[in-house]
Amino acid sequence: MASDLIIQGPGATRAFAEVLLPSAGATAVEQVGAAAFRLIGCNASEAIAAQCANAAVDVANVPAARRLADFRLVAMDMDSTLITIECIDELADLVGKKAEIAAITAAAMRGELDYPASLRQRVAALAGIDLAAVESVYTERLRLSPGAETMLERLRSLGIKTLLVSGGFTFFTERLKQRLQLDFAHSNVLEIAGGKLTGGLLGEMVDGIRKARIVADTARQLGLASTQIITMGDGANDLPMMAESGVSIAYRAKPKVQEKATYAFNHVGLDGLLNLFR
Repeated sequence: MASDLIIQGPGATRAFAEVLLPSAGATAVEQVGAAAFRLIGCNASEAIAAQCANAAVDVANVPAARRLADFRLVAMDMDSTLITIECIDELADLVGKKAEIAAITAAAMRGELDYPASLRQRVAALAGIDLAAVESVYTERLRLSPGAETMLERLRSLGIKTLLVSGGFTFFTERLKQRLQLDFAHSNVLEIAGGKLTGGLLGEMVDGIRKARIVADTARQLGLASTQIITMGDGANDLPMMAESGVSIAYRAKPKVQEKATYAFNHVGLDGLLNLFR
């Protein structure tokens, strides 16, 4: 199957793309975005990948004929993917435990800890937080990742369904679902009593395995093959759901995730997805 090379990021200029032409064996350069180019008829070599990394440019080999409209579902992680923060770390900051909890979160995302046990430990540290304080994390600290709204607007225009599947909390995912017009959202439910967090969860935990099951169940509901699904995530708990998709994107991800994903975005925003396919 013929393939092209997509380069995009702060260092992606036409001049940079043309420098790559001889070593890439490309037949032409086509601009596909503000700082994104398609090198037609070539694949990335280790040397090209190194040049791009040094220039703050993401590089991806893509099937030449693949269209974004060929996909029918994009499933996204929330924390550090659709949004810039880890909500649980910001909640922990409200009780003076951010450094402690953030260290556990980072280790869990690297795949160094048992995810369910680490999540229960972190949620337990949130006991006693008032709901008004939880609301303040959403209104004052939560920010969308660069390019999120542009990406979602384009997906909607193509009729591509969107699924937010998170090991975070419904307090945030449901608000984002409504705000961003997402089609589906699944996450963990914080237990609340007397207007405060109890430090517990309700119902089945959304861990890596359940994330994968949710993606698979949604695909069956929509009558989709795995080749019609794109997944996006950053942590080790996203790897099972990534295995359910035809294309997976590691967004500002841990090394273990970047190694296994189809493509990695280290320099572009989420709207970099729009430049990958015709």
